Amino acid sequence: MPDADSASPGASATGDGLARRRRRRWLTGGALGAAVLLLAAGGAGWALYARLSDNITPDEAAARELARYDEERPTALVSGAQNILLIGTDSRAGRDNGKYGRDSGTERSDTTILLHLAADRRSATAVSLPRDLMVRVPACPRTGGGQTRPSFAMFNTAFQIGGSACTIRTVEELTGIRVDHHMVVDFSGFQQMVDAVDGVPVCLREPIDDKAAKLRLPAGRVTLDGEQALGYVRARKTLGDGSDTDRMDRQQRFLGALVEKVRGDDVLLNPVKLYPVLDAATSALTTDPELASLRGLYRLVRGVRDIPTEHVRFLTAPREAYVYDSDRDQLVQPEAGELFARLRTDRPVEVADTSPENGGKSPDDNEANSPSATPTFQGSTAAAHTCE
Repeated sequence: MPDADSASPGASATGDGLARRRRRRWLTGGALGAAVLLLAAGGAGWALYARLSDNITPDEAAARELARYDEERPTALVSGAQNILLIGTDSRAGRDNGKYGRDSGTERSDTTILLHLAADRRSATAVSLPRDLMVRVPACPRTGGGQTRPSFAMFNTAFQIGGSACTIRTVEELTGIRVDHHMVVDFSGFQQMVDAVDGVPVCLREPIDDKAAKLRLPAGRVTLDGEQALGYVRARKTLGDGSDTDRMDRQQRFLGALVEKVRGDDVLLNPVKLYPVLDAATSALTTDPELASLRGLYRLVRGVRDIPTEHVRFLTAPREAYVYDSDRDQLVQPEAGELFARLRTDRPVEVADTSPENGGKSPDDNEANSPSATPTFQGSTAAAHTCE
């Protein structure tokens, strides 16, 4: 996914205490992972601060478009809760992106994650929205001019026809959740962030030989460079069961590993290592104007640095094959509606850790079906996203 803080509050601790603090720090992934890195920039001096802030592209066009439709947008129901839409695009435009395929003159959202931060900042929930999900896309101004009509189409066409504003409006209509902020990153930006931290380790249960993704890796612990990481998170044909569900789960795991690498490799404490990471992260981001500075990103993440990893939940919106086309998806109801309602009202969301590392265990049926139990959705926590 194209998708990454200041030094740890427990930096003065030693031994097991420091290890426990590191394990408990939150992992959210992708563009937000890049945002976390920026917390360390406060002491770099005003000139450096200004330069890195200027790297971030403010999405002024989206802000204007969303303002036009403000009365139609959902109301935020819980003060302090935040919803951030993380968008990874498949753009081939630009010098460094052309090698990922022919530039057709359009781009779509290759990966989209709705990240909910609880008002008390004691939990975070990252919900992947399948790109092949059939949804109602509202009438949107085209990025090249003109206006579209409302349509029923694949989710990722919203970005293709109307950019981030159209995607946000589509998500809000689908979920009833007000999107407070958004971040967009493309192929090249994702690759640069991975290379800036000297690669990210992952654990592979089986060897990978995917010609389409130009990826050949042995089983076991492997450190992926930017090019390999991009192939790893985007591959569909030969990894896992070939489904988009498997692909999204792989993206979530990698993004957790990316943030863990940054936290555990002394990057935040070493200015020589830190600057290229900050430069790559900020250069990769297009955000809403409120976030388009180091200060804005700091305000977003400063209250969530210590969320325990077991309270950072990853899941995919409940979906199934679309009834009229098995190559497309539709939401599973009432499960999807319940998930969105809980996020909208800032109520707890629990997940069953079905990751291979945990043996694919399911929640206890009696507990899950109890009238007083919090609904449990298929997914995993960031605590399971480690390479041991």
